[in-house]
Parts: sequence; C-alpha cells; structure tokens
Amino acid sequence: MTAASSSSTERRVRARAARLLAACALASLATTLAARPAAADLRLCNMTGSRVGIAVGHRDAEGWITEGWWNLDPRACETLLEGVLASRFYYVYAIDYDRGGEWGGRTQMCTREREFTIRGVEDCLARGFDRNGFFEVDTGQQRSWTIQLTDPDRPGAALR
Repeated sequence: MTAASSSSTERRVRARAARLLAACALASLATTLAARPAAADLRLCNMTGSRVGIAVGHRDAEGWITEGWWNLDPRACETLLEGVLASRFYYVYAIDYDRGGEWGGRTQMCTREREFTIRGVEDCLARGFDRNGFFEVDTGQQRSWTIQLTDPDRPGAALR
C-alpha cells in the first residue's frame, strides 16, 4: 500500500468515525428530549403594547390564594404557576401600567400594591388588603394553559 492510499483510507475512517459520533450525539439528544415531560404550566402572554401587572387567584389544598405581581413587558410571556394545573378555574386581574385601565371581572379577591401571596378571599379590606374583581379562566381541565391578554380595542379583549 502506498503512502497516498494509506492517507486516503485514514481520512475515510476518520470521516466515518466523525459521522458515527455525530449520529450518536444526535440520538442521545433526541432520547433526552423525548424523556422530558411536556411542560404543564399556567402562562400568560401580554399581547398588548403596554407594560402590565398580573395577579392570579386559585384554589390549592389549603383553600383560596391570590398572588401577584408579575410585571410583563409588551409582547412578553410569563409562567404564573408551574406544574400540572390542579384546578379547572383560575382568576386573573391585570393593570395596564402605561395607558391606565385594568382587566377584571366579577370574582372579588384580595390584592395589595406590592408583591403578595394572600390566603383567603374574605374580608380583604378588614385584613388590610385591597379588593379587586378578577376574571375567570376556564381551562377545561387541561394540563397546561396559556392566557393571552389583548389590547382593549381588539375584538374579544377583557379590559374593564
């Protein structure tokens, strides 16, 4: 065998080994990604042109709880609650920081001006909290759900 043919054979073996290594790495990555459970969260996407503040209310094993504030930039999304949804109904209250106004509803829950986690929805004012109307989100018992907050001038918007 000549030096030229030996060098050519060596290059082919190296190229084949590199392709095999790349295929193994790709197969390993695919297996890792397939083994991960699908994300199951309650997310909210701010589809408006304004910065907004978000509060969420829901039931957990201990009863009603409200939490806030998530501050979302325009056209940004945020996970509000991580993991598989434990309830069918969630409640949201949002404030438009830039243009004023709010997204709300008829379900009264406790909030406060600064970051909060509040247990219970009764006697908000007597306990030193604010009280706001939250709109209901029916997730249909899905494992995950994304809420899209839209501008008030768009059809279907919930700004009040």
